[in-house]
Amino acid sequence: MTKVKTGIGRRSFIKSVSIAGGGLIIGFNWMACKKATEEGGKEMAMQMPDEWFELNGYLKIGDNGVVTIYSPNPEIGQNVKTSMPMIVAEELDVDWDKVIVEQAPLNTDIFTRQLAGGSQSIRQGWESLRTAGATARQMLLTAAANQWEVPVSELSVEKGIISHANSDKSISYGEIAKAAAQVEVPEEVELKDNDSFKIIGTSRKNVDAKKIVTGQPLYGLDVYKDGMVIAMMVQPPAFGMQLKTMDAEKVKEMPGIIDVFTIDTYPEDMEKEWSDVTAFSKLAVIVGESTWQVMKAKKALKVEWELKPDLVEQIQILEKSPGMENTSGLESSKMHASLMKEIGSKKAEVVRKDGDPEKAFKNAARVIERSYTCPFLAHNCMEPMNFYANVSDGKAELLGPIQTPEYAEKSINKRLGLALEDIDIQMTRMGGGFGRRLYGNFLVEAAVISDKIGKPVKLVYTREDDMSNGVYRPAYHVTYRAALDGNNKLTALHVNAGGIPESPLFANRFPAGAIDNYLAESWTLESNISVGAFRAPRSNFIAGAEQSFLDELAEEMGQDPIQFRLDLLKRAQNDPVGESNDYDAARYAGVLELVRDKSGWNNGSSGLNRGVSAYYCHNSYVAQILDMSIKGNQPVIDKVTCAVDCGIVVNPDAAKNMVEGGTIDGIGHALYSQVTFEDGKPQQNNFDTYRLIRHQEAPKKIDVYFVENGIDPTGLGEPPFPPIMGAVANALYKATGQRFYDQPFINQLNGKQTELKT
Repeated sequence: MTKVKTGIGRRSFIKSVSIAGGGLIIGFNWMACKKATEEGGKEMAMQMPDEWFELNGYLKIGDNGVVTIYSPNPEIGQNVKTSMPMIVAEELDVDWDKVIVEQAPLNTDIFTRQLAGGSQSIRQGWESLRTAGATARQMLLTAAANQWEVPVSELSVEKGIISHANSDKSISYGEIAKAAAQVEVPEEVELKDNDSFKIIGTSRKNVDAKKIVTGQPLYGLDVYKDGMVIAMMVQPPAFGMQLKTMDAEKVKEMPGIIDVFTIDTYPEDMEKEWSDVTAFSKLAVIVGESTWQVMKAKKALKVEWELKPDLVEQIQILEKSPGMENTSGLESSKMHASLMKEIGSKKAEVVRKDGDPEKAFKNAARVIERSYTCPFLAHNCMEPMNFYANVSDGKAELLGPIQTPEYAEKSINKRLGLALEDIDIQMTRMGGGFGRRLYGNFLVEAAVISDKIGKPVKLVYTREDDMSNGVYRPAYHVTYRAALDGNNKLTALHVNAGGIPESPLFANRFPAGAIDNYLAESWTLESNISVGAFRAPRSNFIAGAEQSFLDELAEEMGQDPIQFRLDLLKRAQNDPVGESNDYDAARYAGVLELVRDKSGWNNGSSGLNRGVSAYYCHNSYVAQILDMSIKGNQPVIDKVTCAVDCGIVVNPDAAKNMVEGGTIDGIGHALYSQVTFEDGKPQQNNFDTYRLIRHQEAPKKIDVYFVENGIDPTGLGEPPFPPIMGAVANALYKATGQRFYDQPFINQLNGKQTELKT
């Protein structure tokens, strides 16, 4: 066993220890045990005693032995509401069938990271959740030892039953909970050895599964409360435009319509949080009795738009190439492509430089240069943005799907002037996030609307609102150059990466550290199109581009693509270049070797066209091999083999599902998805024009293998997403004989000219 300090004394660890109905309630600061946490648990038919009151972030033991663990962090489908309580239950030694989970509301007095993002939930919660469970177990054992007048060391516990072998005595957690409430919190506790885990590493069903499949209320769109009205907003049709005039008189007379007015979500004098991202602050709002009535009125509303004042003469936020047409401040995909190609690299700044890359390129026998691009992408959560708000009597009640409730609370505080203690944000399960719900403009809009009309309101976005509101994945462009000497060996690598409006470059990731002469440059171009984090930010493009280039480079050098990567990683492991490399070369090589062996890479492809890719992000390593065939000019994914190193896997089935989902998601975006612009207007605003992968286009089979190395867990929600895009491109080359440089690849495969090409 491993001994760990509880990290704090009784006063700071125990937020509230009280006796209620004969049970023990242990409330604790989940952040106090060194790392941020999220938890959850198992929803069951049994209920806790009515006299037990809810607290945030605590472990609650009832006199019947039932344990409730409140989950302080948002659930967006990553299944932390099941996996987190498994960690607590493991160290607590409780029967998993007696665990109940409930979602906690926001409480900044207790938690400091009530956030879902960055694939950090399990990683950051690992030690603190284990410590919390072990501390409660120790207090229960101590109470039993005191009652029986025996040493704690003579006691054992299994599934919530404490036993004393020498006297054949036993007692349940529920029976000893009252006495345990009087026990001092130990200064240190012992954590289990990995090989003694009984819950961690076993597959447990999603605690919300039954509610999900039976359609029970879980999501923001399910929220209905007495007196609630429905609101929808009308936003500008193009980025760079704003509301000028509105004629609402006839619309106000339509059946069920309560009011039509305008709001300014973020006045110019308001200090924004980082999560307050929106391109459209001034909006027209329609409030009515039902969604259908409001949608009809929304279509009938007459609104006139105008260019924003600073864009009337000529766009200033983007540099223009000579001869480009005057766009009157409204951006287009054609403009974006030209700017990134012609201007981007000229604005580049050196981020990392090893050796003398200029000399190596000057003396090279051959230089291989390739450029890669990708378009803006919409998040397209299955559940469009929505939120319930009731602002009245100096208080705000807010309920809905949000990844950043703590930051949203601060935004409401600044926008409405309410004290933080008068703002109550409760979280529903989310029908998708992917980064979009990190940005809570829709929550602030709902609160502003409720405050204006003095009624509880549910703001609902239509799919068109959602897709044209922005917070997109940025558009990117990267150029790779490789220098080969007379012996066809790699002597230098140069990467020049940028985008609108951010760069995708990770200068210290592989193959940095594996090449003597290495140059990494970065640049950005500004835009009035709002962007934000998209599943595996920046990695979601640069991984595919990098892995495509490495494959092409291996072919030019006459090497097997996997062995080529392994040779580079061997250099990075044994004799690394530089001191800032942010990856573990041995773990990186490990997933490549595992996927090679499990896929039968060296045994031939059985007539299939195979593409390989591997990448490190969010502290984890993923390698994938994709088998493809082409039928009727359409790609058919026969199989994907995945090797994943994310440390200890808490819930294998859930982890496998996450890898499968990320893999399918990445294939779909690489092949089909794009948002393009003409005169600032998105050309795709629903699924008839924005292509997501369809059921019949998903891989026929996905095999997932996890590296068993016993290290503490690392990220998993995002790491499987980026590398698969490179595997798709490399398999397409094997299937068609053509290299694919510009996403979405379907444009080239179908002989279409992508709108990002000029």
